[in-house]
Amino acid sequence: MKKNAILAESELVGRIARKAVAEREAEYAGEIRRLLDAALDEVRRCGADARPRVADIVAAAGLSNDAFYRHFRSKDALMAAVLADGAERLAHYVAHRMSKEEEPRASVRCWVAAILAQAEPALAADTRAVLCHTGGLGVDLVTGQAGSAPRRLAELLHAPFAELGVAEPEFVAGLVAYATVGRLSEYLWSDTEPTPAEIARLGDFCLAAATAAAERPGPPP
Repeated sequence: MKKNAILAESELVGRIARKAVAEREAEYAGEIRRLLDAALDEVRRCGADARPRVADIVAAAGLSNDAFYRHFRSKDALMAAVLADGAERLAHYVAHRMSKEEEPRASVRCWVAAILAQAEPALAADTRAVLCHTGGLGVDLVTGQAGSAPRRLAELLHAPFAELGVAEPEFVAGLVAYATVGRLSEYLWSDTEPTPAEIARLGDFCLAAATAAAERPGPPP
């Protein structure tokens, strides 16, 4: 009986501990989301010419400095997280648009159009402002911590490329993703928007890369 009582107590203690950890995790996740959203709002307000202050971000989030430094060691760390969060949101947006296509070639063209849509004036202004505030970290859309952007976007091409018969869909998708994100970066920094013809041309390039790769039997032994 004593042993059973000890086991029952241990299970109770474990349940209480897990509940407390889950509640704390949810609380911290909420704080981080509020800080990310507040930082993006402040970047929009300041634009590329002025740097938002930690005090303003914390106030906009309705949190304390202790909460800020619990999750981020500096404002640079927060801004890098804002950029990474934007890359994640972009990947979800592109995946959502691709989910409406059934044919792999149409999926690839949709992938290209959804990525280049980020060069639309309103979206581009936000992205340029964030990139300006992370420039000191050596972070941009293609390299640095945000290098996860092309990697995440490349993953979305694995399935359609495989359907098109590409022997190494991960490898080819990675090259195509870095080329496409690099082109997007050029549009962003030149403050220009791609024309429908340019979008179609890049789609042709991506499909040509897939076709060429499909004609190869794979890497040599």
